[in-house]
Amino acid sequence: MGATSFHHSILEVRLPKHFDKPTDMRYDETQDPQEHLMAFEARMNLEGVGDEVRRRAFPVTLARPAIRWFNALPQGSIRTFMDITRGFLAHFTTCITKAKHLINLLGVTQKTGEPIRKYLYRFNDECLEIDGLIDLVSSLCLTNRLLNDDFRKHLTTKPV
Repeated sequence: MGATSFHHSILEVRLPKHFDKPTDMRYDETQDPQEHLMAFEARMNLEGVGDEVRRRAFPVTLARPAIRWFNALPQGSIRTFMDITRGFLAHFTTCITKAKHLINLLGVTQKTGEPIRKYLYRFNDECLEIDGLIDLVSSLCLTNRLLNDDFRKHLTTKPV
């Protein structure tokens, strides 16, 4: 057998007969690695497999730069699934989606000529990505960046 990053004990583990390899999952550095790991873990939990199978199956989910990263790991360096998880997250840390903050709402402005409905959809999308957003603050940000004065007055003078 050729050089591999798996410890030799892992290569001796047999995959369960009816194990469905997760070939439909691909991590290619374009999405959040944490989300990929969560989806992989959920899939493996559904399959009812342990750490040894997870280690063997994970590389099947990697594509392009991710599989190159995996193949470049030192020979025999992977002994546990946690070894893979730590290395994977450390290497692809720049791809982790950053939490949005309230300050992001101040950057959402209605563009000249943009229909109010489109602006409201964009604003709402930003609001959904902010944890713990207070309605009063989001309303203030929304009306502050609205170009239509009549609609702004309507929103700010009518009781809810």
